[in-house]
Amino acid sequence: MRLCRFLLDDLTLVGFYMGDSVIAIDQAVEAAADTAGIDLMIGASDDLLDYLPPDGSVHESVRTLWDWIGGLTSEERAELSTPIDEVQLLVPVANPSKLLLLAGNYPKHVEERGGTASEREQTFPYVFLKPASTTLTNPGDPIVIPAISPDHIDWECELGVVIGGGGRNIPESEALEHVAGYTVVNDVTDRQFRPNPGRKARPRDEHFDWLHGKWHDTFCPIGPCILAADPELDPQALHLKLTVNGQTKQDASTSQMVFPVASIIAFLSTFITLEAGDVIATGTPSGVGSARGEYLRPGDQVDATIEGIGTLSNPVQAEEFEE
Repeated sequence: MRLCRFLLDDLTLVGFYMGDSVIAIDQAVEAAADTAGIDLMIGASDDLLDYLPPDGSVHESVRTLWDWIGGLTSEERAELSTPIDEVQLLVPVANPSKLLLLAGNYPKHVEERGGTASEREQTFPYVFLKPASTTLTNPGDPIVIPAISPDHIDWECELGVVIGGGGRNIPESEALEHVAGYTVVNDVTDRQFRPNPGRKARPRDEHFDWLHGKWHDTFCPIGPCILAADPELDPQALHLKLTVNGQTKQDASTSQMVFPVASIIAFLSTFITLEAGDVIATGTPSGVGSARGEYLRPGDQVDATIEGIGTLSNPVQAEEFEE
């Protein structure tokens, strides 16, 4: 079951994401009542956590509705559907409590960047934050190349984990029970951000250049939907692919992670209280542009796809200033 948020006629709605179309929840509820006598009290919240496991207040009703839609003919589903190009998809979690991202969680990505990958027992996850209110970017909205540092902007396709049930000190064996679902994250990165190029060098400049290079506006597209967590769904068996202008740049599997999803959640919860709505981006595989001297330019089109979730598409444009 895939759920999305979208704008239609200036209204923010929640719907089932079908890939090339959406089915609005409210419309499906009405149709189920009228044609099948299925009365579901789902309401009109635009917070997807209300619709998702483990603690969504209407999760069971939404699952019933999804199962009903699955039994319709293609013609019946088409009558309920709105083509994807007639709506504006929105980030699936409007206001994440925290936006947490991993660095160096795929060995080949570490190696292509000139580092040495370590075994899981010899290290721990590197985690950083992005400012959600200014980096979050809707599917279809542009990634903006910053005027202050335009020449080394890179892509990173990542599996995003949406926390549905928070907590501290979550055992790894129980960690996936706290997941609401999965989405696609593009952790856009400025690889050579150099604030004040004529500065006096300090020991930690390289680290903070890297960190600040993660924070430019629009540098965290998320979407197009959330794939609901399910006991049968293995987050370590998903195919990832990213293309730029139709050319494949990243092609990998979540099975290649050093730290799998469950261990990431367990680790974070040892020192951070995880909350419903937190989004965790789990790191990127090899194939980033900086490894081959390729970077995003205005006019590019970036498509990040994860198996079972969908494709997060964003154009690239230069920063413009009003006169």
